[in-house]
Amino acid sequence: MAEVVAIKPAIADGPIVVSQDKGVLRLTLASPPANALSLATMVALQAEFDRVKADKSVRVIILAASGKVFCAGHDLKEMTAHRAEADRGKAFFEKTFAACAKLMQTIVRHPKPVIAEVDGLATAAGLQLVASCDLAIASHEATFCTPGVNIGLFCSTPMVALSRNISRKQAMEMLLTGETIDAATAKDFGLINRIVPREYLNQIVNKYAQTIASKSSLVVKTGKEAFYAQAEMGLADAYAYTGRVMVENMLARDAEEGIGAFIGKRKPEWTDE
Repeated sequence: MAEVVAIKPAIADGPIVVSQDKGVLRLTLASPPANALSLATMVALQAEFDRVKADKSVRVIILAASGKVFCAGHDLKEMTAHRAEADRGKAFFEKTFAACAKLMQTIVRHPKPVIAEVDGLATAAGLQLVASCDLAIASHEATFCTPGVNIGLFCSTPMVALSRNISRKQAMEMLLTGETIDAATAKDFGLINRIVPREYLNQIVNKYAQTIASKSSLVVKTGKEAFYAQAEMGLADAYAYTGRVMVENMLARDAEEGIGAFIGKRKPEWTDE
């Protein structure tokens, strides 16, 4: 059976708050009002994602935020302060963007599904964070934009995640105009999965998380990895690759158990093997 753990109290870990309940880890950005992706915030998030990679008690991760802004992107005040250095901040800029790229790729490649719970504005690297998650559930009040073009800094790295979620024309519209879109438009574009009333956001995100947590973690891990891998392949290579994945999956104990339970009209008992 899937392991169930008791509620662990929320603890502050620098700029984020960490809590866990019944296999679901919640990481909450806790630097309002902007919840900016400072270097310290990205390091803290990276540490948590790395910490739970092999933790069997964690089956799903929720990424949320406190306050009225989900995430305003990189901390421009922090970055500007480093312009006073001899290299005009180049070394710090390189370190910041490298940390961001690593974090976004970690989310995509992470063995646990990651759900963004978005209530408020997600802009620039904050939108990149949403786009990098496997699922994104937003309140009606959520808004999204890539406004870098308005301040002389094109959202080139957010563009990577954005263009892998929505069509090229829609991505270029957001990138070139820098204008804010509402939740309904974001859903039409394919950036988010669902829009819900603010008062039910947490409840519905938790329901999604618990539904996924009830599955075999081995199967979920296999499927997530295969999804992103095949998306980068040509059609023939994708079918060849996923065919091999299906064979290995069929040989797993959980596939045998799940299929047997389906045929026998009973609830499966996962071993995550």
